[in-house]
Amino acid sequence: ARKARAAALKVIIPIVRWVFLLSISYILLYPLLYMISMTVKAPQDFYDTTVIWVPKNFSANNIKRAWESLDYPKAFLNTVVIEVVSALIEVVSCSIAAYGLARFEFKEKKVLMFILIITILVPSSMIMVPQMTSIRFMDIFGILGLVNKLTGVDLRPNLLNTPLAFYIPSILGVGLKAGLFIYMYVQFFKGLPKELEEAASIDGAGPVKTFLTIVVPSSGVIFLTVTIFSVIWHWNDTYIATMFLSKNYPLSVALSNFGGAGDLYNPANVGILMAACLLVILPPLIMYCILQKQFIKSIDRVGIVG
Repeated sequence: ARKARAAALKVIIPIVRWVFLLSISYILLYPLLYMISMTVKAPQDFYDTTVIWVPKNFSANNIKRAWESLDYPKAFLNTVVIEVVSALIEVVSCSIAAYGLARFEFKEKKVLMFILIITILVPSSMIMVPQMTSIRFMDIFGILGLVNKLTGVDLRPNLLNTPLAFYIPSILGVGLKAGLFIYMYVQFFKGLPKELEEAASIDGAGPVKTFLTIVVPSSGVIFLTVTIFSVIWHWNDTYIATMFLSKNYPLSVALSNFGGAGDLYNPANVGILMAACLLVILPPLIMYCILQKQFIKSIDRVGIVG
């Protein structure tokens, strides 16, 4: 009986595993497959009740109209210049801040860690007004504001509708999801062996040289993880982009304002909207496909769950 049960389990468990994995894969892939199917349908296929997934007439017209309506080359360039560059700057600035919190002891450390947790928990909408004010009237320690009060001359620059509105928060480590990235770095840096840094210190390396020559080369896993998360979150961001920009929108905002589909009650126009969605998600999707093996390994080593 035990041998029969063991033999049955050897057969049943793989079947259950494959059914589970296929079910999850279907749930995850269904929206993408549906989007692709709708994108390549010709207009007449939308009115043909016999056409469900595979079109009878393939057409690139939906992609062409979506490309034109999004002004894709310009929107893509705006996304790279504004969002992707900001994401990469944030990857670097957050790593520097996190290294200081993870490796150095000072009196204000607990206070700064508390503030870090607060920045993760507080939603962006609650600090919208101060953010807008800071970018609209950019000042450094209130110096330009004091000059304005004394002389009546307002020297505070308006950074709205410029890439600097995104670059400066990223440089200072307070950009989109920066608190979470710093926390991820801190947890990883704490796990690095201190002996490597102590050996570098004995050889005369200062904190900066130690960070660049010892910590960074040993932390490719966390840098890859944060880079992917940062680029994806910045790529999909509409909240901050809408708040700081009134022209030259990135792809995410261009898609949210998309009007190229016309009347969505007309089934044929849905294909144009699906084509626009596909064009927007395609670059990060390609990036993830290229980096998926390294990303999965990094998630396993960093210990991110949920």
